[in-house]
Amino acid sequence: MPDKNQLKTITLCLLITFLSACVDESAKKKRPELQPAEASMSKMTDHISPPIAKTVDHLLKKHQQTRNDHYYWLRDDKRQNQQVIDYLQAENAYTKQQLAHTDDLQEKLYQEMTERLEPSKESVPIFDKGYWYWSKYESGQDYRIHVRQKGDLNAPEEQLLDQNQRAKDHEYYNLAALEVSPDQTLLAISEDNVSRRQYEIRVKNITTGKYYPEVIKNTSGEIVWANDNKTLFYVKKDPDTLLEYQVYRHQLDTEQNQDVLVYEETDNTFYTSIYKTRSEKYIAISVTSTMNSEVRFIDANHPQQKPLIFLAREVDHKYSVDHIGQHFYVMTDFNALNEKLVKVPQNKIGDKKHWLEIVPHKSDTLLQDFQLFDAYILINERVNGLEKLRLRDHQGHLLQQVEFEEAAYTVAIGANPEPAANTIRYHYASMTTPDSVYQYEVKTNTSKLLKQDKVPGLFHPENYHSERIMIEARDGKKVPVSLVYRKELFNKDNKNPILHYAYGSYGYTIDPGFSISRLSLLDRGFVFAISHIRGSKMLGRQWYEDGKKLTKMNTFNDFIDATKALVKSGYADADKVYAMGGSAGGLLMGGVVNMAPELFHGVVAAVPFVDVITTMLDESIPLTTGEYDEWGNPNEKAFYDYMLSYSPYDQVIKQDYPNLLVTTGLHDSQVQYWEPAKWVAKLRALKTDHNLLLLDTDMEVGHGGKSGRYKAFHDAAKEYAFLLDLAGINE
Repeated sequence: MPDKNQLKTITLCLLITFLSACVDESAKKKRPELQPAEASMSKMTDHISPPIAKTVDHLLKKHQQTRNDHYYWLRDDKRQNQQVIDYLQAENAYTKQQLAHTDDLQEKLYQEMTERLEPSKESVPIFDKGYWYWSKYESGQDYRIHVRQKGDLNAPEEQLLDQNQRAKDHEYYNLAALEVSPDQTLLAISEDNVSRRQYEIRVKNITTGKYYPEVIKNTSGEIVWANDNKTLFYVKKDPDTLLEYQVYRHQLDTEQNQDVLVYEETDNTFYTSIYKTRSEKYIAISVTSTMNSEVRFIDANHPQQKPLIFLAREVDHKYSVDHIGQHFYVMTDFNALNEKLVKVPQNKIGDKKHWLEIVPHKSDTLLQDFQLFDAYILINERVNGLEKLRLRDHQGHLLQQVEFEEAAYTVAIGANPEPAANTIRYHYASMTTPDSVYQYEVKTNTSKLLKQDKVPGLFHPENYHSERIMIEARDGKKVPVSLVYRKELFNKDNKNPILHYAYGSYGYTIDPGFSISRLSLLDRGFVFAISHIRGSKMLGRQWYEDGKKLTKMNTFNDFIDATKALVKSGYADADKVYAMGGSAGGLLMGGVVNMAPELFHGVVAAVPFVDVITTMLDESIPLTTGEYDEWGNPNEKAFYDYMLSYSPYDQVIKQDYPNLLVTTGLHDSQVQYWEPAKWVAKLRALKTDHNLLLLDTDMEVGHGGKSGRYKAFHDAAKEYAFLLDLAGINE
């Protein structure tokens, strides 16, 4: 099974969303021009009217239905069409002008947020193969410096990588992986400086500081070393769809064109990833879709061997595998909706009849993650929405449980590279407790706090209150909602503005963690709420199943009903209700403003997936084919009709809409910029109100926004200033 960081990478790649557009060849030949009638598209004036995009007929036909996508011309895969660039820049100029009166507030918020960062910050050192590894931020720097010390923490520091130096000539920089060879002499890194998630791999000799000449391009960012210290494996992306589909073997000091193709996934509904097992005996190739998976293994000591299949893929069977000792351990949903854990001798793979159940399936317990040790197994489970850490022996017997007291929190298994260890690292946070690293002593069943993020300034946890409530949706289901607010500013009599947040797709659960930027809202009287709506796995796998495909409408209904309940229960002023969501959460925002616009005074939709039908019919778009199990395949009429019923872009009508701030990135590889651009253009043409409608396109970045720990707060400050200004809070 991948470690936690690999799992997060895989999960994020699956949950973030897709891109766009079914092509009509006759309309494709037209060269659309911007309408010149509306205000200047190329320069600022004292007052700028909202840009009005021209309309061009573009007929999209499917299932004997025809849709006319008037704004399809805004799609430019190469990001070079000057007319499109001019339009996006005109929208940016309009947004800048409309928010100009909040510039001072934005700067104040930015300063508040960044001043809550520890100027100099170090991670907790991790001991692995004779070295202590850790990283640090130095004051004023955006990126980490990675170092190690041999033997003990009093030894001299040896710098592995300074991300600030790697990023200095780039507007955007992201380090996806930093992998040290088994003999601890070489460092492999994967980097993206465009924000398209196409990573380049380089290898550095740690002793000399020199990089090998080869650069491996267009990869997923994952790197796995073979045990010979000269062979590494990586995953290559399709250059057009960006789908991870080929695994290559690379020999140091050779060019990429000499690399050997080890595995190619031909089913474009699957994503391909790689990892090394806990025992370090095997290199795993994992292919996964929303509902299915298949794993192959290569002997890490013999990297030229062909991959051996662990268990052939089966319809509606998803599993993940790790190895320690003489056994493989499998987390599987075979006859186990909430997953179960089994093991199988390493010489009896390939057939489920040899599986021995360790942790049985439970209807009220979701098995989320596990980590193997020589003497026990650490398991992360979710019971009635709350995460638990439990230790079991290799026969499955419960040994110990780590206890947590807060009503709403999040916990995750940490970095534990030594399987023989009798201590366990884990991460803990809540909406009032900053991110914390604990060490659990197995022998004494006690936890010790190793490090908790400091929040410089006037932050005191006791000034804030967090709680979890259950609201009843229209069909009687109970939806968990996590809340936080500042105690002395809260009046449970409908006096507070509220920001209501949710995601609700891919089974991804937004847990109630800590946020230093959020304090700027709480300290101005806002209540912050996260609704754990259907489409997540907060209440188990069935909770997810009830919010996808032909039950997706539950996701929108849950959010709408939770909004109404929060007002009815006194948590919010009905005239100051705000909502926010990003990516698939942006789809949620687009849906609810169509369905219940009267509930919201303002909405922030970040990189929103709003053009569902057109995107899901275009297999050339990154991620589309891999999402059929999430949304359904619109080539089938039942799914087409259902998608059409909630697709935000298709369901825009003549009605009043709330104030809207819509954000995107020109280089977004997950939700292409033209989805939000088209949506805003259509909204502007049809909406009947005089509320703000703003499109803010970052011309330098992609789906994740700005890189760097300081720069990212510019976006948060802008979004919060938009909301605070609407709420009448201007300082």
